[in-house]
Amino acid sequence: MEQQMNYVHASIEEFKDGLAWFSEQLPSVGEKFIAFTDACFSDGAVSEKNKHLIALGIAVQSQDEYCIMFHCHNAMRLGASDQEILETLGVCSAFGGGAALSQGVTLVQDVLADLTTPRDQH
Repeated sequence: MEQQMNYVHASIEEFKDGLAWFSEQLPSVGEKFIAFTDACFSDGAVSEKNKHLIALGIAVQSQDEYCIMFHCHNAMRLGASDQEILETLGVCSAFGGGAALSQGVTLVQDVLADLTTPRDQH
Protein backbone atom coordinates (compact mmCIF):
# COMPACT_ATOMS: atom_id res chain seq x y z
CA MET A 1 0.00 0.00 0.00
CA GLU A 2 2.90 2.37 0.73
CA GLN A 3 4.05 2.03 -2.88
CA GLN A 4 0.54 2.96 -4.13
CA MET A 5 0.43 5.94 -1.76
CA ASN A 6 3.73 7.15 -3.10
CA TYR A 7 2.46 6.73 -6.67
CA VAL A 8 -0.71 8.79 -6.07
CA HIS A 9 1.00 11.54 -4.12
CA ALA A 10 3.96 11.61 -6.50
CA SER A 11 1.61 11.87 -9.48
CA ILE A 12 -0.32 14.75 -7.92
CA GLU A 13 2.93 16.53 -7.05
CA GLU A 14 4.23 15.94 -10.57
CA PHE A 15 1.09 17.64 -11.93
CA LYS A 16 1.46 20.57 -9.51
CA ASP A 17 5.15 20.93 -10.34
CA GLY A 18 4.36 20.90 -14.05
CA LEU A 19 1.72 23.57 -13.61
CA ALA A 20 4.14 25.71 -11.57
CA TRP A 21 6.79 25.31 -14.27
CA PHE A 22 4.28 26.29 -16.96
CA SER A 23 3.27 29.35 -14.94
CA GLU A 24 6.91 30.40 -14.67
CA GLN A 25 7.48 29.92 -18.39
CA LEU A 26 4.27 31.60 -19.53
CA PRO A 27 2.97 33.61 -16.56
CA SER A 28 0.38 35.54 -18.54
CA VAL A 29 -1.42 32.27 -19.25
CA GLY A 30 -0.42 30.02 -16.34
CA GLU A 31 -1.31 32.50 -13.60
CA LYS A 32 -4.64 33.30 -15.23
CA PHE A 33 -5.41 29.60 -15.60
CA ILE A 34 -4.71 29.00 -11.91
CA ALA A 35 -6.83 32.01 -10.89
CA PHE A 36 -9.64 30.82 -13.20
CA THR A 37 -9.65 27.28 -11.83
CA ASP A 38 -9.42 28.56 -8.24
CA ALA A 39 -12.52 30.67 -8.89
CA CYS A 40 -14.32 27.76 -10.57
CA PHE A 41 -13.72 25.43 -7.62
CA SER A 42 -14.51 27.88 -4.82
CA ASP A 43 -17.62 27.33 -2.73
CA GLY A 44 -20.78 28.77 -4.21
CA ALA A 45 -24.25 27.39 -4.80
CA VAL A 46 -22.37 24.14 -5.47
CA SER A 47 -19.90 23.21 -2.74
CA GLU A 48 -16.20 22.87 -3.47
CA LYS A 49 -16.46 19.16 -2.59
CA ASN A 50 -19.26 18.61 -5.09
CA LYS A 51 -17.35 20.55 -7.74
CA HIS A 52 -14.45 18.14 -7.29
CA LEU A 53 -16.85 15.19 -7.57
CA ILE A 54 -18.18 16.67 -10.83
CA ALA A 55 -14.62 17.18 -12.05
CA LEU A 56 -13.79 13.60 -11.07
CA GLY A 57 -16.62 12.35 -13.28
CA ILE A 58 -15.45 14.50 -16.18
CA ALA A 59 -11.83 13.39 -15.67
CA VAL A 60 -12.86 9.73 -15.67
CA GLN A 61 -14.94 10.24 -18.81
CA SER A 62 -12.05 11.96 -20.57
CA GLN A 63 -9.57 9.38 -19.16
CA ASP A 64 -7.29 12.05 -17.70
CA GLU A 65 -5.26 10.16 -15.10
CA TYR A 66 -3.75 13.20 -13.38
CA CYS A 67 -7.15 14.87 -13.02
CA ILE A 68 -8.75 11.64 -11.78
CA MET A 69 -6.23 11.44 -8.96
CA PHE A 70 -6.19 15.20 -8.29
CA HIS A 71 -9.97 15.62 -8.06
CA CYS A 72 -10.55 12.35 -6.19
CA HIS A 73 -7.91 13.40 -3.66
CA ASN A 74 -9.44 16.86 -3.27
CA ALA A 75 -12.97 15.50 -2.92
CA MET A 76 -11.72 13.21 -0.16
CA ARG A 77 -9.78 16.06 1.46
CA LEU A 78 -13.03 18.01 1.56
CA GLY A 79 -14.91 15.15 3.20
CA ALA A 80 -16.29 13.08 0.34
CA SER A 81 -17.04 9.58 1.47
CA ASP A 82 -15.99 6.49 -0.41
CA GLN A 83 -19.67 5.99 -1.28
CA GLU A 84 -19.94 9.49 -2.80
CA ILE A 85 -16.88 8.81 -4.92
CA LEU A 86 -18.19 5.44 -6.03
CA GLU A 87 -21.61 6.90 -6.90
CA THR A 88 -19.82 9.56 -8.96
CA LEU A 89 -18.13 6.74 -10.86
CA GLY A 90 -21.50 5.06 -11.30
CA VAL A 91 -23.06 8.16 -12.86
CA CYS A 92 -20.01 8.62 -15.05
CA SER A 93 -20.07 5.00 -16.19
CA ALA A 94 -23.77 5.26 -17.01
CA PHE A 95 -22.84 8.17 -19.24
CA GLY A 96 -19.53 6.94 -20.57
CA GLY A 97 -19.82 3.19 -20.47
CA GLY A 98 -16.98 0.76 -20.24
CA ALA A 99 -14.09 3.09 -21.05
CA ALA A 100 -14.98 5.39 -18.17
CA LEU A 101 -15.53 2.56 -15.73
CA SER A 102 -12.23 0.86 -16.59
CA GLN A 103 -10.32 4.06 -15.78
CA GLY A 104 -12.36 4.82 -12.69
CA VAL A 105 -12.26 1.43 -11.01
CA THR A 106 -8.50 1.18 -11.34
CA LEU A 107 -7.25 4.69 -10.60
CA VAL A 108 -9.86 5.62 -7.97
CA GLN A 109 -9.23 2.29 -6.25
CA ASP A 110 -5.56 3.32 -5.97
CA VAL A 111 -6.50 6.70 -4.48
CA LEU A 112 -8.99 5.18 -2.03
CA ALA A 113 -6.44 2.59 -0.94
CA ASP A 114 -3.79 5.25 -0.47
CA LEU A 115 -5.83 7.90 1.25
CA THR A 116 -8.56 6.09 3.17
CA THR A 117 -6.31 4.46 5.75
CA PRO A 118 -4.44 7.63 6.81
CA ARG A 119 -7.70 9.62 6.89
CA ASP A 120 -9.42 6.97 9.03
CA GLN A 121 -6.53 6.93 11.52
CA HIS A 122 -6.92 10.62 12.42
